[in-house]
Amino acid sequence: MWEAIHRELVYLWYYTDVQLRQIFWYWVLGIVVGSVISVFGKSRLHAFCERIGARLSGVAGWVLGSLLVIASPLCMYGTIPICASFSQKGIKEDFLASFMMSSMLLNPQLIMYSMALGWKVLVLRIASCFLCGVAAGGLIYAAYCKRNCKYFNFNSLYEPCNRDTDPRWWLRLLKNIGRNLKATGPWFLLGILLSALFQIHVPPEAVGRLFGRHEGFGVLLAATGGVPLYVCGGGTIPLLRQWLAEGMSLGSATAFMLTGPATKITNLGALQLALGAKHFGLYLAFVLLFSLLTGLLVNLMLCPQT
Repeated sequence: MWEAIHRELVYLWYYTDVQLRQIFWYWVLGIVVGSVISVFGKSRLHAFCERIGARLSGVAGWVLGSLLVIASPLCMYGTIPICASFSQKGIKEDFLASFMMSSMLLNPQLIMYSMALGWKVLVLRIASCFLCGVAAGGLIYAAYCKRNCKYFNFNSLYEPCNRDTDPRWWLRLLKNIGRNLKATGPWFLLGILLSALFQIHVPPEAVGRLFGRHEGFGVLLAATGGVPLYVCGGGTIPLLRQWLAEGMSLGSATAFMLTGPATKITNLGALQLALGAKHFGLYLAFVLLFSLLTGLLVNLMLCPQT
């Protein structure tokens, strides 16, 4: 028995060490980039988004709203109060939908983390998140704005207080980095551990069967699996990296990367503040359908059957 435990620990240490060597610096880079943007550029970025939202409408607003907010390091609990402020200043709801959707799916930290997955997956992640934001803006415009109806309810929501207030810029930066490390570190290490256990105990062919290249079921499983499995962006990178290495299709990975952050428990809790039960249900249906169709399209275009 002790020999079996010792062997398990040796394997666990080996695979954990391999994963850390391959991914650790992407995680560090993401934290540093996100903190730099948060401390030195967040207010300017959001002021620029406000000016864009006030001047542009329609497709141009959805496109720029989706593009600009990807550079925002705020979590959903920080984004929603800012959107409430935008709404009070007359910014249209279709722009806010694009802004919120893209903000939920992607940020500078997650872009840095995703570099560990390779350039192709990184491009797919950025493109699919951007298009999801544009699609959200278009749907809100068609279903609500054209009929002068309200989709969001921002009553009693205010901008969060800024914690980056120390007069010394270097101390503001260090404190922000510390908060990011505290928030993402445990989930990142858990993802490394789960990935190592996955490598030890799950046969590679099982991943190929579940998330295989040519099976629509794999995309559906990845889209729905993102709902309970996704907790933190950094924590899922090791798992995605291993799944892709063992046969997960690009379409399944794309579906997972869309539904995961869009249905993360903390994000859903924040959205409950701005959506009623009916609108919340419509949001979930949109996310799952968009993720499934995007994953199938990616497989069709990039993973042709042989």
